[in-house]
Parts: sequence; structure tokens; C-alpha cells
Amino acid sequence: MVARFSFILLVLQLLAVAAIVGFGIYAWKGDNLVLVLVLGISAVLMVRLLITANNFFITWLYRSETPEALRITWPQACRLFLGELGATMFSSSWTMAFHRFSKRAMKRPVGLPVLLIHGYGCNSGYWHPMSKALTKARIAHYAIDLEPVLHDIDGYVPLIHRAVETVCAETGHEKIVMVAHSMGGLAARAYLRDHGSRHIAKVITLGSPHQGTGLANFGAGLNSRQMRWTGNAKTGTPSEWLRTLAETENDAIRALFVSIYSHHDNIVSPQTSSHLQGATNIEFNGIGHVALGFHPAIQKCVIEEVLSTAKLQSAMPMLKSA
Repeated sequence: MVARFSFILLVLQLLAVAAIVGFGIYAWKGDNLVLVLVLGISAVLMVRLLITANNFFITWLYRSETPEALRITWPQACRLFLGELGATMFSSSWTMAFHRFSKRAMKRPVGLPVLLIHGYGCNSGYWHPMSKALTKARIAHYAIDLEPVLHDIDGYVPLIHRAVETVCAETGHEKIVMVAHSMGGLAARAYLRDHGSRHIAKVITLGSPHQGTGLANFGAGLNSRQMRWTGNAKTGTPSEWLRTLAETENDAIRALFVSIYSHHDNIVSPQTSSHLQGATNIEFNGIGHVALGFHPAIQKCVIEEVLSTAKLQSAMPMLKSA
């Protein structure tokens, strides 16, 4: 469904450019062809720019205070905005339409296998840039599509459970690493609630709204309602679903998590919602929400976490015998 929608979005954008170019050619009698082409492309870019700007504006209403050491300058803010705009356009109009995948096997893989879990309104194509980085690092990885798109998060647990069983069966590993973006991190937590951690060595979340996000108040679907944050950053509260989920978790489960997030996330707001008590929390700045999976620094951090987990798992039998 998401792939079809992304393809339609791409077609509509191309048709909009063609319509503007056609009108310009008619109005100027074939003159200034380059100009009308630039105007057509600029019009589509402007619409996408306004949508991204609107997300940043709504985020500002719920924002948490950025630590002084992680604040950014105006030039950095411009790079943040353009990076998020580019990542959003590339994923929604290209990778999610044409680069879905279920697995990337390696001849001589290193580390533990990875299961990639995307976020709200996406599919496995979102992970295309991350997949290229994991492939270069020779880390075997699988991906799933969470559908129906507007389903409740608990309803995704059976899909994740089947994927985990498949990865373990095909790779011969008893434990795997989950890497989850946004809502995918909440789905991973719901999986652990229902199935435990027998097959999970680590869960790495990217920009997951662990305490909810104010932008979910404007979203559609039961999953969006489950991700809501109500009120401002200091006195607001997570949804009942998120509070109930947190009550099911103990220190051992939380210790499996590594939460990677940006203090300039334009979808998760307050941004400190991604800070998960009891987990390893890694803070970044100057990176937008969609851009998290695209950014080289985030990809490097994820790969380091995956490889370090494999080393720890290898050392555990020796520690137990000692």
C-alpha cells in the first residue's frame, strides 16, 4: 500500500511539473523553455518545502529545551531543514516506491543479523540508505513492512514475531539485533512485552517517541493515537497505551535498548521523548526525523552498536565458564 501511494505521489509530482511547463510553453509561445521547466520543478519543491516547514512549526509548539552544548547556529539550522527536506522527498517519492526488500544476505557476514523495522507511514524502502551501509559493513539484515498502515501497534507484533523466527532460522543465530525507526521502536517494545527477549540481543531505536509526540495529535489511525503526547514538554503526559507499555517493562528489558535520537527531531516533540529510562541513550543534534536513517553518523553509530553486541555475545560463554 505504501509503495503504491509513493508511486502515485511521484507521478502526481511529475504531472504537476508537466502541467506547469505545458502552460508556460502555451503562454510564452514556446519561448523560455528552461525558465518554465525551472518554474515547474520549483513549484513542486515549494509544496514539499511548505509541508516540511509545517512539521517544524508544529514541533516548535511541543519542543523540549535543547541542551546548551547541542544547540545549533542558523547555518546549521538551514542544513538541518534542507537535509530533512531531501530525505523526506527521496524516501517518499523514490525508495519506498522502488526499493522495498525483505533481506540482504552476505556470503561471509560479520556480527549478528539485523531486523529493520520502519516507522509510521513507511515501508522497508525507507531503509535503503541504511541497507547500503550495512551491506558495506557485511552485516546480514532483513526488513519487514508493517501493514495495515493505520493499524494499532499491538497488531504489528505477530508480523515482527514471524520475522524474528525467520531470521533466526535462516541465519542459524539464536539472537538478533533489531534496528527500529520511530514507531518501529514502539512495535519492538510491544514484541518484547509479548514474546520476551529470548531471541533479542539488542534493540536500537532511531527517533522513537518512547513517551509520545505532540505531532501524533494530528495523525490518522489507532497507531497515531497510541503515540500521542498531550500538553507541553514539562507538564504533558504520554498516551494511556504508552503508559501501560512502560509498566510492563523491567530493568533487564530496558537494558537491551539503545535509543539514538536528535534534539532537533521535527516529528518527535518533545524531543526528549526519545530518551528511554534505563536504556543507553545516544544524543545527536542538527538531524531531522526522516534523515536519521540517512545520516552517515547515525549509520556509523548503528553499525558500531551491532558489531559490539556480537563481540559481547561471543564473550558471554567464556565469562560464564570463568
